[in-house]
Amino acid sequence: MLFPPLLVSGCRVAVAASARRIRDQDLEEGLARFRAWNLQFEFAPALSSPQHSYLAGTDDERRRDLQFFLDRSDLSAILCARGGYGTTRIIDQLDFTAFRRHPKWIIGFSDVTALHLRLQREEIASIHGSMPIQFRSPEHHESLASLVTCAFEGQFRLSADVHQRNRQGIAQAFLTGGNLSLVVDSLGTRDEIQTAGKILLLEEIDEYHYKLDRMLVHLRRAGKLDHLAGLAIGHLTDMKETELPFGETCEEIVRHHVSQFSYPVAFGLPFGHAVPNRSWIVGAKAELQVTANGTTLTAAG
Repeated sequence: MLFPPLLVSGCRVAVAASARRIRDQDLEEGLARFRAWNLQFEFAPALSSPQHSYLAGTDDERRRDLQFFLDRSDLSAILCARGGYGTTRIIDQLDFTAFRRHPKWIIGFSDVTALHLRLQREEIASIHGSMPIQFRSPEHHESLASLVTCAFEGQFRLSADVHQRNRQGIAQAFLTGGNLSLVVDSLGTRDEIQTAGKILLLEEIDEYHYKLDRMLVHLRRAGKLDHLAGLAIGHLTDMKETELPFGETCEEIVRHHVSQFSYPVAFGLPFGHAVPNRSWIVGAKAELQVTANGTTLTAAG
């Protein structure tokens, strides 16, 4: 696994949008907090493009902006402005040849999971972490501090209280995963997630319980839950029932689909679409400890 150089004071960071549009006001308010770390920012032209009502510009505009930043040798990171939807519309048209010669951190989560999985195919690490759309809120100070520690020091630590649905155990392995919808969306594509022998991290937002079950059925039928080293579940935010309730909690649904396996399973880790959204490095080797006292996920070595 190739790890880009860590960020240092004064380095240059690009801000791009591979998915949904972001208002200039939200971007400026968010980056004001990140500027305290003496970073130089460069903005993609399509961030404010009016060419699409939902996306940050046309597919070609977003692809062109991102490709320009991927090819640059003077950048230390590409910070994705926000998630939403749209990254998979351009992912197959991106060329990572120059990026491999000049690797840089790609930072984001949610829809940016598509980029993380693409980089896993290239064997290049990336950061699953907060984005400028969140930085502006004071409640995200802990999330931003976590991102800074991850990007400047290469370290991360996520912890959670004991959960009744946890399955105890210890695993040390490489990390993969992200947003469940995007993980499932990768199946059958060139960027299909590879989970064997890895610790799989999953989070989700705004889905019905039966759809959560359906996505986990899809992962199980594809063999993606069979040979994990461990499973860590982050925020399951604003999950909901239909008029006819599914009758199982989100945690019960997850445990049902991994009940035949023996690897550790942890719930409630602080990452995803809620506060705090602590950063972790996709592709890093980490240790997952699920004990009677709680759960920790830390960078190994």
